[in-house]
Amino acid sequence: MDDRNWLDRLLDRVAYDLKALAEYRAAGNPLEDPTRLAAVKYHFITTIEGCVRIAHHIIASEGWRITESNADAVRALGAQHVVLAPTAEAVARAVGFRNVLIYEYIDVDDARVRDNLEHLSDFEAFISQVAAWPAS
Repeated sequence: MDDRNWLDRLLDRVAYDLKALAEYRAAGNPLEDPTRLAAVKYHFITTIEGCVRIAHHIIASEGWRITESNADAVRALGAQHVVLAPTAEAVARAVGFRNVLIYEYIDVDDARVRDNLEHLSDFEAFISQVAAWPAS
């Protein structure tokens, strides 16, 4: 892989956003505070976008197939054994959640945002599996 340093920087950024999300989860229901809810949404967007950027970076660096979508790029990491297939699928589904947060902001079910705080382990698994992946 070209530029492992860049990949490590992306992983660090996602880890930073995950830490923030974990702190918001520990603070209680984000639906009780509009400012906290907005921060949680932002950190979800940047966490998921970071995972997508990681996927595209690895795919480009390795010269793997062109993917059809951001979710497909994440799934490609599972197909190439960079991450476990269930991890890739969970993060690929999260790409849809990111799209809802960005493109359907008015229609976002805020309870879904709160509920997704219980699935941070999917992103933690993603970053730890990518970090452990041997550079070629």
